[in-house]
Amino acid sequence: MELENFYTYAFLETPSFPLTLPQGIASQLVLINGTQLSAIVEPGISLDSCQKNDAEIIQMALCHDRVICEIFEQVTILPLRFGTCFNSQTKLLNYLELHSQEYRKQLAKIKGKVEFCLKLIPHSLPETETFTEKGRNYFLAKKQQYQNRQNFTIAQDTEKQNLIDVIRNVHQLPIVIQDKQEEVRIYILVGSQDKILILEQFLSWQKACPRWDLSLGDVLPPYHFI
Repeated sequence: MELENFYTYAFLETPSFPLTLPQGIASQLVLINGTQLSAIVEPGISLDSCQKNDAEIIQMALCHDRVICEIFEQVTILPLRFGTCFNSQTKLLNYLELHSQEYRKQLAKIKGKVEFCLKLIPHSLPETETFTEKGRNYFLAKKQQYQNRQNFTIAQDTEKQNLIDVIRNVHQLPIVIQDKQEEVRIYILVGSQDKILILEQFLSWQKACPRWDLSLGDVLPPYHFI
């Protein structure tokens, strides 16, 4: 009888060399080979059995990311979203066959490349002392305070945009931007051989953005470019 519930971590070109597959959520991973694409899976895993257990889901998500990172050190893969499952090996192989051309193009696009996450956390304009002025002088002081805040915000936005332009146009690196009020995340795609470029440029980027705190994450699979 055919096995059921194939929890799937990643797709990849059918490898021509053996891979060292790590331990998964509950058991050893296996490689299911299609004609041109293969899948790294863990048989017998279903999310339905643990949907009400938040702690278990968190552990599974952490394991999912760990497995992807470990395999990515060996070969180019398309990392899949947490929770990707196929009911049977037949359905999985049919899916790989149906999407073979699409996924092979994506694999070619990211081959030999890695992703960095550059975080920008905005500074706040220091609070000014309480106004002691009265009458017209008070309103002038309030107007000046408002103008200072506007100037600070404009300068801050300019620093961010200049940084984005440098990464995209000067270094000619593909980026994905997630701009939120509390922080900005810039995901940068670089060739594995160019990782040192990012590390060398980081300090100069920080100096060019005095109104931001910058932090650079570790090397990751290119999640945001597939």
